[in-house]
Amino acid sequence: MHGRSVPGSGRELLDEFASLIASWEWDVALLQEVPPWWPAPLAAASGADQRLVLTSRNALGALRRAIAVRRPDLIKSNGGGCNAILVRGVGIEEHRVLRLAWAPERRWLQAVRLADGVWVGNVHTGSYAWQGRRAASALRAWAVGAPMVLGGDFNVVDLSLDGFVLAGAQGVDQVFAGGDLEPGARPAEVLERGSLSDHAPVLVTVG
Repeated sequence: MHGRSVPGSGRELLDEFASLIASWEWDVALLQEVPPWWPAPLAAASGADQRLVLTSRNALGALRRAIAVRRPDLIKSNGGGCNAILVRGVGIEEHRVLRLAWAPERRWLQAVRLADGVWVGNVHTGSYAWQGRRAASALRAWAVGAPMVLGGDFNVVDLSLDGFVLAGAQGVDQVFAGGDLEPGARPAEVLERGSLSDHAPVLVTVG
């Protein structure tokens, strides 16, 4: 939710988000609706590498940031946004992006190829199943049979994607596995985040 809490805190919450994300055990974190100046410090706090793609409302970024740092609950999503992938323990070999839609919001697929060959895609789609299907098709083409993970906020529940199986979900927040990856034996877990964000973080395992 662009770095805000529910209810609003009236101040920037980068330190709180960074501390909480760093405290969880994960290999790859898929983030949506992130202030574009956050991925680097979030990754540093977590001992991770990161890649991002800018989404909407990023013109005059310096001005937006100046307001968002001081009054995040006033400017809300107009502070600018990005989606980000954070990776621990294995290198990122490649980063690709694909614009899924221009309007009413700019929607992107971003994906990284890890040093172990796994492709990981991150999305925040609109309320249209075709955007999720297009992201899945693009990731399959990039992976060329390699193991794949595709996750994020799809804004659609009960989504079905060719070449993927659902590995875990919490409402519209879903993670899919493809290639020779399958859902892990450990069930998906909703992590405690207090008042931070309007979506609950979902921990999913694949193997």
